[in-house]
Amino acid sequence: MGHEILPIDACLSALVAELNAQHYSPHSIANYQRDILAYQAWCQAGTGTKSLNSHDFWSAQKLQDFEAYVMAMSEQALHPRTIRRHLSALRRFYQFMLRQGWVADNPVQWVQAPKADKPLPKSVSVDKMQQLLDQPADTALAQRDQAMFELLYSSGIRVAELVSLRYPDSLTQLDEGYISVVGKGNKQRLAMVGRTAITALQVWLQIRPQWASHDDALFISQQGKGLTVRSVQKRLAQRGQAAGLDSRISPHRLRHACATHVLESSGDLRAVQELLGHAQLSTTQIYTKLDMQHLAQVYDKAHPRARKTK
Repeated sequence: MGHEILPIDACLSALVAELNAQHYSPHSIANYQRDILAYQAWCQAGTGTKSLNSHDFWSAQKLQDFEAYVMAMSEQALHPRTIRRHLSALRRFYQFMLRQGWVADNPVQWVQAPKADKPLPKSVSVDKMQQLLDQPADTALAQRDQAMFELLYSSGIRVAELVSLRYPDSLTQLDEGYISVVGKGNKQRLAMVGRTAITALQVWLQIRPQWASHDDALFISQQGKGLTVRSVQKRLAQRGQAAGLDSRISPHRLRHACATHVLESSGDLRAVQELLGHAQLSTTQIYTKLDMQHLAQVYDKAHPRARKTK
């Protein structure tokens, strides 16, 4: 490591010069400067014991210092995206100082940034789902689409799982209310199918031989080829527009609607986990929006210390 001692301002100025040379935007450069100086200010306010006059300050920083900084930002209710941006700036600064020989390592590279919550798709109400699925299916193409959309909403399967369904292999237990699905990780499971979806599938199965060629996909085009994810998305968007829905509808929103409506009616998170084919319950908890009023009712009835006395 080099022995030249530079003020922190000079270290930062050198980084800014490099970013300018690499054509970073003025906005990005300003963010880098602000976030790096924010950490310096936090250290100064917290301890006041470490020298802030040279890059020796940065050499003295340890992994635990940055972990404490992340915790402090979290306690200030900063958004995970903002915290990741701060860490990114500090990581970039250390990479630069390493190349200059001003520090021996980059402790920020080992800091775990908080994960941002995945945004939930907008909920589709039961009435809106009825509005979507009650559109007239008076052509063979519309009847195929009806079977697909009823199945997506009834079973909560992913659109990729829908286009991977095979005929007749996936339907051997349809009369019992199940279809065989190959999900993520090539894991096979049984997905439940409601009465209305079974009826729509039976109508489609009467039409399918007219279009079939050598493709064993359950849902095929008029040319006899298996449908793609994109083609299902487009057909559903067209159906949503024809139904007069005020926002774009997607297969993922049908999956979300299935989970949400079952969960709101039952309060059984484990059942919804199985329905969606989630390996971890935590995934289901993030994915669904539980009706808190219903949850309170379930809790009052189920918890020994919460039951109302008569």
